[in-house]
Amino acid sequence: MSSTDLQGRTAVVTGAGAGLGRAEALALASAGANVVVNDMGPAADDVVCEIKALGVGAVAVIGDVGDWSMGDRLVAAAVETFGGLDIVVNNAGITRDTMLFNLTESQWDDVIRVHLKGHAAVSRAAAVHWRSASKAAGGPVYGRVVNTSSEAFLFGSAGQPNYSAAKAGITALTLSTAQGLSRYGVTANAICPRARTEMTADVFDTDPTGGELDILAPERVATFVSWLACPASAEVNGQVFVVYGDMVALMAPPTVEHKFTAADGVFSVEELSQQVAPYFSGRGPYANFAAYSVAELDTTGVQNLAN
Repeated sequence: MSSTDLQGRTAVVTGAGAGLGRAEALALASAGANVVVNDMGPAADDVVCEIKALGVGAVAVIGDVGDWSMGDRLVAAAVETFGGLDIVVNNAGITRDTMLFNLTESQWDDVIRVHLKGHAAVSRAAAVHWRSASKAAGGPVYGRVVNTSSEAFLFGSAGQPNYSAAKAGITALTLSTAQGLSRYGVTANAICPRARTEMTADVFDTDPTGGELDILAPERVATFVSWLACPASAEVNGQVFVVYGDMVALMAPPTVEHKFTAADGVFSVEELSQQVAPYFSGRGPYANFAAYSVAELDTTGVQNLAN
């Protein structure tokens, strides 16, 4: 078996009825994996048919990942239909874009529920399965988690306070998953993808390259997801990648820029003013924790119409 072969593996992909999730499910199937296809509607059945045409198994589980029990249903479908679970790709999500001053409670709750709670529900159920399987086997098993974060969490998108917060939470969840499950043979990584899908139809300009494969085609991201799911990625764990176009960029962790220390062991307000205020004097509005420099990676020539 090749180190990139997924023959005999079983994957769960959420939000797989269209767009990026569909591309990811098909990429995993093309590598040989059986796939549990989750989505909210009958599009999941259409993707199942596409996957079966590739000569591997597939089953649809229709429902909302924001329901905590959906995680258990998806894992059970994988085990009962294909005998196990090896890969989880958390992709399902929605947008309710608005500025913070217009944000409603439902807009906040809906986005956090589907994105962050949905990722947590499926990851938790998979963790229970892998921990049990590892104990039964007396050692590590095979497990891969690929979570879908976003550059919105890196930038702090002004018109997406709910989405940005959810994606930041997903990144932290990924790190926790990587730390907590590595002893069982499981890796967890997060991707920040750009892809032209129905959900982003009004976000990106047309592809200026005129290439056969759109520079923002979801298949480009799906190829990397398939690689993260394969044996060749065994040493990749707890990482965050920005993925689109012709590149995959590995993000570095935050670093300490400067340390302020109280002269006598305890800060006073006056000393803080003397030490901290001058450090920020004249500092530009974009010189903050947001990773705006990540935008410089973009060589696609595709304008973000939302900006």
